[in-house]
Amino acid sequence: MNRREFLECAAVMVGGLSLHQVGFSLSQEQRVYLATAPSYIARKPAYLNVAQKKTLAMLTETIMPRTDTPGAIDAGVPRFVELMVFEWLTDEERSLFVGGLNALMSETEATHQKPYEQLAEKQRVAILEDLEKAAGDSAWYDIGSAAMRDFISDAPFVCQLKELTIWGFFTSEVGSKQVLRYEAMPMKFDGHRSLDEDDSSWATPFI
Repeated sequence: MNRREFLECAAVMVGGLSLHQVGFSLSQEQRVYLATAPSYIARKPAYLNVAQKKTLAMLTETIMPRTDTPGAIDAGVPRFVELMVFEWLTDEERSLFVGGLNALMSETEATHQKPYEQLAEKQRVAILEDLEKAAGDSAWYDIGSAAMRDFISDAPFVCQLKELTIWGFFTSEVGSKQVLRYEAMPMKFDGHRSLDEDDSSWATPFI
């Protein structure tokens, strides 16, 4: 199974859709891979430098902050994102991500005289909001479920960051068991089961 097929498969699973209902048929190779893939959370990547790692960690935590539930750092998302960027993205996609990360770090230092991870939450959120406004013309923002579209190779940095952060969090053990409702062997998918106002979605298989 190639990298692109895995990402599209993961998008369907994270989107909470039934593979059967959307007509998504996995090959035996794909099923075996998803069942036996190594845990990215346990890996210790060594691609980014210390400053980049600190900024990336706070970026993911700003997107998925710890409140009364765990945040991105609790779930190991920074490591997940780093590994996905350097082991799964193409050279062009990786260049967009790393270039965007470095630009954010440089612009933050120039504007605030301190690194991103040392800013107040309000400032950190404002920086991401500005990036989103600048990226608003990307097809990544087109109306429709992310689970039903192809992976967008030329998505801007902030889009890549959000997508990988959400994937990493909700496919982690922490996100699945402590934020979503987790049932190890549900046996079936019921797309019509109603949820109460405070109910979360069901967890997908985590990695």
